[in-house]
Amino acid sequence: MDLLRVDCLLLGIVFGGVAHGLEITSTGSRSIEKASGDGVKLDCEFTLAPEDTGPLDIEWILMAADNQNLDKVIILYSGDRVYEDYYTATKGRVHFSSTSPKEGDASINMTGLKTSDTGTYQCKVKKVPGLDSRKVFLSVMVRPSKPQCFMEGPSQEGKDLVLRCLSSEGTNPLQYSWEKTSDGKLLPPSAVLDPISGTMSIRNVSASASGSYRCVAKNRVGKDECVLHLRIAPSPNMAGIIAGAVIGVLLALIFIAIILFCCCRARNKKKYEKEIAYEIREDVPPPRSRVSMTRSLTSVGSQRSSLGSMSPSNLHEYAAKPQYDKVPSEEFERPPGHAPPPALPRPGPNLSRMGAVPVMIPAQSRDGSIV
Repeated sequence: MDLLRVDCLLLGIVFGGVAHGLEITSTGSRSIEKASGDGVKLDCEFTLAPEDTGPLDIEWILMAADNQNLDKVIILYSGDRVYEDYYTATKGRVHFSSTSPKEGDASINMTGLKTSDTGTYQCKVKKVPGLDSRKVFLSVMVRPSKPQCFMEGPSQEGKDLVLRCLSSEGTNPLQYSWEKTSDGKLLPPSAVLDPISGTMSIRNVSASASGSYRCVAKNRVGKDECVLHLRIAPSPNMAGIIAGAVIGVLLALIFIAIILFCCCRARNKKKYEKEIAYEIREDVPPPRSRVSMTRSLTSVGSQRSSLGSMSPSNLHEYAAKPQYDKVPSEEFERPPGHAPPPALPRPGPNLSRMGAVPVMIPAQSRDGSIV
């Protein structure tokens, strides 16, 4: 039993010294955060002991996040040769930092980082009988895109408004901050900031809030900013607005009243003209028929015939009666605007034209005797 214990103790001392012969000496951060598109260096420097006489093997592994999946070898150095095309997702983007890793530098460089490169990377260095390893966690994040600054609400004195700042891209957690870059660089006293949503609310805003504001969006890998120019307009004169509105309504009512008055007047005038025309038509007697006119002409002809058949004695009586020119009834019955009918020949010395026998009427003296 004593010999067995001595042998085990000797073996432990020997192998313990050998295990500590090869050692990774890098002391850099074991957690690195980088932005997508950037590059990163994963340190893995080591030292060898005289007892480490076996072949040198260096292996970088992307460890699986789930224990049920296998780890992925991304680059390998063995037998003085470099093998870089083990993992398709990092092919062409992973290289050893040193051209001769066997000199004690097994660090690697990764370029064109992607969010899918996030994970735990392990460096293993083995030179029989020495062996050592080191793990580094790499987090690839998206830096904030250029934010958009805009305002919501009326920019008038006494109103409430909100200044908003928003980045469309960026890995959370994103933080937003607002600052005033003009006029003393002091935010309004009533301003309330929300660093998560990127808003700044201002209640009962005053004219002193006018100026330039800058919003900065950032996360652990980058930041960007935008600028907003704010101009607060004075509050409108409500009394003037009300007075203007009242005057406008009154003018509109007056205009409508004038239009209605003109329309009523035009309608009454038209109605009056129609009534006058109707009364004139009532005063004009209807035109005489052809029968009545024929009868009148016949009576006139008979009168002329009777004159032609008169004897000298009858003519004496007829001449003794005064003759008056009578206006024919047609003159009264003729409608306005019509020409008077042709005058009929009066009985007289031209009775022979109508077929009557000319009669010589003897003259009388003052005492009644015939001359």
